Amino acid sequence: MQNNTKKALVIFSGGQDSTTCLLQAIHEYGKENVEAVTFQYGQRHAIELEKAQWIARDLGVKQTLIDTSVIKAITTNALMDQSAVIEENDDMPNTFVDGRNALFLLYAAIYAKGQGIHDIITGVCETDFSGYPDCRDVFVKSMNVTLNLAMDYNFNIKTPLMYLDKKQTWALADQLDGLDYVRQHTHTCYLGVEGGCHECPSCKLREKGLNEYLTEKEAHHV
Repeated sequence: MQNNTKKALVIFSGGQDSTTCLLQAIHEYGKENVEAVTFQYGQRHAIELEKAQWIARDLGVKQTLIDTSVIKAITTNALMDQSAVIEENDDMPNTFVDGRNALFLLYAAIYAKGQGIHDIITGVCETDFSGYPDCRDVFVKSMNVTLNLAMDYNFNIKTPLMYLDKKQTWALADQLDGLDYVRQHTHTCYLGVEGGCHECPSCKLREKGLNEYLTEKEAHHV
């Protein structure tokens, strides 16, 4: 008898966005039908790996860690170079990691097929993003087609945050009863500072969205 239970694999970093996606997946699919995959790619903020491991264990979700740090040998960027100063340029931030999301989706798909999972969830977003080309909807859709063709398998890559700004992502976490959980247990800081450095682009975006959401929420309760 074939098992038709829908299952999902969440690409999970331990950050705000992917944790919100994980909470939503648990709500939609049921905890027993959700798995998480986390990538170690040589990121300077490796603290996020510890956060991801803790959250997956706390939520009771099976987590698989995949080492893709081989890319450190072939590409240079501020997210993997401890000595680099993180800068936001007009064209492309120096935190952009060439091929990262393509690599993540490829490995996630290989793992998912082996587990009989069709739905892959990733927290990429083109609304409040850093100008990364591999966070755009057009890239994800093209990757979905490529992976289906490459493995002759019907993958469904889902991007629940694609058109949400950070304020709306905080609102989604709140709707899932996870606002405080995401605030307390996730890591976003590029510099790997526990609790955030409050200065890097990632921290600023996270805190700006949170403040906007809390202000709006408070106004509605007055």
